[in-house]
Amino acid sequence: LVVGGVTCVADLTPDRIAEFLYITKETQEFVNKVYIPDLLAVASFYKDWGAIGGTTNFLAWGDLPMGDNEPESLFMPRGVIMKRDIAGMKMAIQEKVTEHVAHGWYEDGDAKHPYIGETKPKHGDYVTDKKYSWFKAPRYDGEPCEVGPLARVLVAYGKGKKEIKDLVDDTLKKLGIPVQALFSTLGRTAARGLETIAIGNAMPGWVMELVENLKSGDTKTYTPWEMPNSAMGVGLNDVARGSLGHWIKIENKVIKNYQYVVPSTWNLGPRCDKGKLGPVEEALIGTPVADPKKPLEILRTVHSFDPCIACGVHVIDPESNQVYDIKVL
Repeated sequence: LVVGGVTCVADLTPDRIAEFLYITKETQEFVNKVYIPDLLAVASFYKDWGAIGGTTNFLAWGDLPMGDNEPESLFMPRGVIMKRDIAGMKMAIQEKVTEHVAHGWYEDGDAKHPYIGETKPKHGDYVTDKKYSWFKAPRYDGEPCEVGPLARVLVAYGKGKKEIKDLVDDTLKKLGIPVQALFSTLGRTAARGLETIAIGNAMPGWVMELVENLKSGDTKTYTPWEMPNSAMGVGLNDVARGSLGHWIKIENKVIKNYQYVVPSTWNLGPRCDKGKLGPVEEALIGTPVADPKKPLEILRTVHSFDPCIACGVHVIDPESNQVYDIKVL
């Protein structure tokens, strides 16, 4: 992978393409015969988790362009859902993104859009009503947003994308649960599997499109480029873990500022200057814990976000005020 394209020209051979199609088919069989049946079997015993571990707002930059007219051509659509209003899903625009540092170990400052964002670490004491995290707190239009498979599936569902909507409706019917159950740890876990089916079903067609391009002589894998004298640019897409954005400013052919807001920053960020909780913080509120010394219920929700950090969870017994440190192996 290089700026302007990829370096896989030598791999575009019939044997390599046949190998990829074989791996794709093999993976699809595992998903359909093992992954999804297991997912449905486990979900049927944990339906109560359809009301635990939920958040309120969801953001997806979208991914997998099917044409040049992004974001309209994205297979997994771009959009934002506020207050769980799926029907009110709107197009997401990067201008509404800001990052807050009121509760992060950074030099104090106002919330900033990534184009003018700063990263000035300043470690201090761990004080939960002040600063307690190395994460910044990303916000969309001033609100925290969950990103990841659930956000993508909800946005696609709200957009009426058949490949996703049919899968979601069928799964809800099989489990006998309402659409509101998607806003939960159960929904988050199920969304990852449903998205896998939809993308897996589409992949062979994409490979055959590549084959047709090669047959017609289109083997281009790289677009030449030159560093501009001055420019601003943004790249938005969704990776497996969630929404990813990179912002860059160039002056005199030199990078003046570069900021990126990654999925786990969205999900695991702390409170902002308005005191609004980050998505994981919100999701954990009210989680029933059978044994504070073994808080498996907390891990169940945290793991459902697929966090890209080395994390530790602290559990406080409200009666004794005892703090338990749990090491996750």
